[in-house]
Amino acid sequence: FSSQLPGDFLAVTALGESEAEVITSVGAIYRTSNGGKNWKAQVLETIDATLNRVSSSGVSGASYYSGTINSVVRDSQGQYIGVNARGNFYLTFKPGSDAWMPHNRKTIRRIVTMGVLGDDLTNSMWMTTRAGGVAFVKGDANLETPEIDFTDTNINSGGYGLLDVTRRANGDIWSVGGGGKIFLSRNGGKSWITDNSGDNQPANFYKIKFFGDNDQTGFILGSAGVLMKFQPNA
Repeated sequence: FSSQLPGDFLAVTALGESEAEVITSVGAIYRTSNGGKNWKAQVLETIDATLNRVSSSGVSGASYYSGTINSVVRDSQGQYIGVNARGNFYLTFKPGSDAWMPHNRKTIRRIVTMGVLGDDLTNSMWMTTRAGGVAFVKGDANLETPEIDFTDTNINSGGYGLLDVTRRANGDIWSVGGGGKIFLSRNGGKSWITDNSGDNQPANFYKIKFFGDNDQTGFILGSAGVLMKFQPNA
């Protein structure tokens, strides 16, 4: 890559033999089909230029864009979701589009992070907000409009921010966050119970992942070198 590459690398996704896609902190996406010898830009317009063009359409917080995005996630369809670094709004990108699409956050709280529970972010997006808010997308979202509806869920996090959400093969939804907080929902996020196994850990939990047959293996990655292992029969 050129030293003039816009932004810093955020993620690389292997797509097949000699094929991969990378994304940077300013939303630039590049793809290779020959093992990295050549890369083709997938986004033709910078996020700054997009926001200047659509500011009149009423994307709240666009004027506070800090120049970078974070919490970038790619689904199996090649669609991306990224959060403005200040949490004022978020953006999505669909393969074949020329630019990212900015979206309003429909909450007074700033966005902490966003992700996808399934293979398609249009029907499985989730959002966490400051002070422990969690919301899930309603139905099939239209990524080409500034407004996407989310359903808030009731989760008593004690004010701790939630940093990751995932779903096991059996449908259980797990969420982790600051202060060693772990929460479980067995009804699609309508209600939550607290898992106290992380309460005595002096750490914030950043990621939770499940693997293997029926997602029987799971880990939580935390700060200060803390790693929690899932006990399926506990």
